[in-house]
Amino acid sequence: MGVVYTYVKEMNTQITENQEMTVNKPEKFFHFGENWSSYVESYLTEELMNEAIASVRNFCGEANIKDKTFIDIGCGSGLFSLAAYKLGARKIISLDIDENSVACCKRLKATVGDPEFWQIIHGSITDDKFVNSLGKFDFMYSWGVLHHTGEMWHAIDNALKLVNPGGYACIAIYNKSDGFNIYPDFRFGNSYLWLVEKKIYCSLPRFVQVLLNYFAMTMMIIFYLLTFNNPMSKIRAHKSFRGMNWKTDIIDWLGGYPYEYASVAEIFKFAKERNFSLENLISHNGLLNNEYLFKKTY
Repeated sequence: MGVVYTYVKEMNTQITENQEMTVNKPEKFFHFGENWSSYVESYLTEELMNEAIASVRNFCGEANIKDKTFIDIGCGSGLFSLAAYKLGARKIISLDIDENSVACCKRLKATVGDPEFWQIIHGSITDDKFVNSLGKFDFMYSWGVLHHTGEMWHAIDNALKLVNPGGYACIAIYNKSDGFNIYPDFRFGNSYLWLVEKKIYCSLPRFVQVLLNYFAMTMMIIFYLLTFNNPMSKIRAHKSFRGMNWKTDIIDWLGGYPYEYASVAEIFKFAKERNFSLENLISHNGLLNNEYLFKKTY
C-alpha cells in the first residue's frame, strides 16, 4: 500500500511544480524515522552535531561540498544535510521515504532559519520517474541507506545517476561477511544470520521489539564488563562515530530491514562500470558499513 505524498520540483531554488505521487515502501519496512525522532528529541546535542560535521569534512573534503549542489539520499535525522549546510553547500536536497525522517529533517532545517536553498522531499530512490525529475548534483551523499531499500543495486545505480561529471558520491554499504566470527565491536555471526534476524524482528509486535532492544543493550554491557571495558566510557565514546548515539544505533542495527550487503570489490566494480573512480575508502572485515567516496570521471 503506497503512501501519498507531495513533492516539489525545483529549479534555481524556486518551486515550479507540485505533484501527487505514491511512495511504495518495502514489505516489513523498519520505521527508521521513529528511531531518528527519538535521537533528535532526546540525544542530539551541539557536540554531536560537530562530530557529524567533522566526519563529513574529514572523509569527503570540505572543498568538494562548499558552494556545490548537494543531495542527501535517505536523510534520516537530517543531521548530514545540516552538515552540508554548515560546510557551505549552495543548494541542498534532502530525500527520505519515511515521513518521520522528513519531519526530523524539517526540524533541524528550522534551527538554521529554513533557508530557501535547502529543500526536503518525501520520496524513494528506487522510483525511476521520481529520480529522473531531481536533476544532477555536484555531491551525492547516502550513508547506510541504499542497502535498506530492498533493491540495493537498483538504488545505488539511481543514486550514482544523480552525480554531475566531476562530482562526488559518498555512500556507505554494509560489508559482506561470510565467516561466523565475533568482531571487535561485539557483533557476531555472518551477514546472512543478521538478514534472518532483522526480518524476524520486523515481523514481531512492537512490545517484543522493545524487549529485544533492552536485552541487546544489556548483553552489550555484559560483554564490555567481561572484556574489562568500562561500559560508560564505551557508550560515551560512541559519539565519535559520526555523532551517533549508542542506543539509537543498536535499535537501528537490530531492526534495519530490508538489509543487503556487498564486498568492497563488488561496489568498486559496480561504480567503475559507471565511470566513477575511488577517491577515499574506509573498509571493515566484519559487519559494519564500508564507506566510499567516488568521483565521476565523465
